Amino acid sequence: MKKVLYPVVVMAFWVLVSCSGEPTLQKYFVDHADQKNYATVDIAPTFINTDSLELSKQEQDALKSLKKLNVLLYKADSLSTQEYDKEQQAVKSILKQDSYEELIKFNNGDMGASINTKGEGEHIEEFVIFVHEKPGFGVVRVLGDNMTPNNVLTIAGLLQKGNLDMDQLKPLQQLMNSKK
Repeated sequence: MKKVLYPVVVMAFWVLVSCSGEPTLQKYFVDHADQKNYATVDIAPTFINTDSLELSKQEQDALKSLKKLNVLLYKADSLSTQEYDKEQQAVKSILKQDSYEELIKFNNGDMGASINTKGEGEHIEEFVIFVHEKPGFGVVRVLGDNMTPNNVLTIAGLLQKGNLDMDQLKPLQQLMNSKK
């Protein structure tokens, strides 16, 4: 019995120790979802209504690779510029340390944006779009299975030409209105 129990205890301890306490973007979303000045929503791929479109094979493959979009918005009230700076820095720090690769970065005074990816080569698990301008910022996580940069560009094109299901955004609009 001891021979069986010992490896189980050691493995359980290893799992607990190996779980990093480092902040992740997912943890950030969860921890801030119900806080004042924040709004979050998950958007399904059906947000892009393609029923009336004839999709190419490339467009079909891109949509199949998309699992969901997570959106987090932060809007500081007029008294909390220090909080805005702190939270913006927290997101930037996560994007630097949590194995994201920065593809594009833009800064112009108090306004900026970046696009980051997480994954290996052509098998991208996540694209993150981070946009900030005082007094707020937004983070969009585009999650998928084996997405490629071409898939994301194709999805962006479908967003422009597809009919968007705005009902999926109503919870986000309601959250932002209720937190004013």
